[in-house]
Amino acid sequence: MSKMSTDPVRRALNGPTMGTRWSALFYAFSGLDARSVRAALQAGVDEVDAQMSTWKVDSDLMRLNRAPTQEWVMVPSGLLGVMRTGVAVGRASGGAFDIGMGDAVTAWGFGAADASLERIRSAMQARRVPAHDALEFDGTRVRKRVPITLDLNGIAKGHGVDRLAEILGRFGIRDGLVGIDGEMRAMGLRPDGEPWSVAVEQPDPERRAPHSILSLQDCAVATSGDYRHWVDVQGRRLSHTMDPARGAPLLTSPASVTAIAPTCAEADAWATALMVLGPDKGGALARRLGIDALFLLRGEADSIRTRRFGRLFGGDETMVEATRG
Repeated sequence: MSKMSTDPVRRALNGPTMGTRWSALFYAFSGLDARSVRAALQAGVDEVDAQMSTWKVDSDLMRLNRAPTQEWVMVPSGLLGVMRTGVAVGRASGGAFDIGMGDAVTAWGFGAADASLERIRSAMQARRVPAHDALEFDGTRVRKRVPITLDLNGIAKGHGVDRLAEILGRFGIRDGLVGIDGEMRAMGLRPDGEPWSVAVEQPDPERRAPHSILSLQDCAVATSGDYRHWVDVQGRRLSHTMDPARGAPLLTSPASVTAIAPTCAEADAWATALMVLGPDKGGALARRLGIDALFLLRGEADSIRTRRFGRLFGGDETMVEATRG
């Protein structure tokens, strides 16, 4: 028997953004113009990239980076909101998350330029003022109190996911799953009334496989890990996550940290902050702030240990299931 026209139709849309791809999965009635929805979603992430990219010299972020210190700069509302979220997480994490690490990111070859020993030395020797102390906001304006190079790679993709969710909402779509490169936001429920299933990836650089499965409703998830982007220095692999205290990649870190938050921008930033803090300090902070977090730690013989914090990962075991096979 064919479906009636009143039955929701599964829609899976995607497109390019920020060197990877965005995705949107939702169910809607057959009369919905999917091409218009896709165009709006693409325009939304394109706007985020145009505002926050460090690869585009004419982005609003790069314009702010070029501005002199003490000069007020008008910025778009999206960029302003992301910076405000970034400095809030930076302050709450004691500086573990810092959007002012752009010089170090570039120096170590994680930006548009190749790694440079001279820039590495400069980044590691710099007297750093965290972004939450270096930036000042006034309405739609922002200024740098001291020299600082901003980089939003630890939060921009999360914000892009939030924009996808917002745009779906404009089309009257309240239930769906949107994502960019593994950062995901669950909206409402599936048509069968069940939460959306999202995989936490096994921290394996050689293959993509799930470590566990989350069941999510009206929240976002992001993961920061050491297994996708790295540099090799004297035979040692260093991940792209920067240690603000050193102006250099983390020397030791969890294999990955997955964080849950109301928005994907927050989840993205907190995953990075907890990665920097590690399972002890980061876990204590997550417990104090009520953040759901999953730490995957490397053990002997390629084994993976887990440490869980929060209701989702600790108090309600039905919400996370280890995968097999």
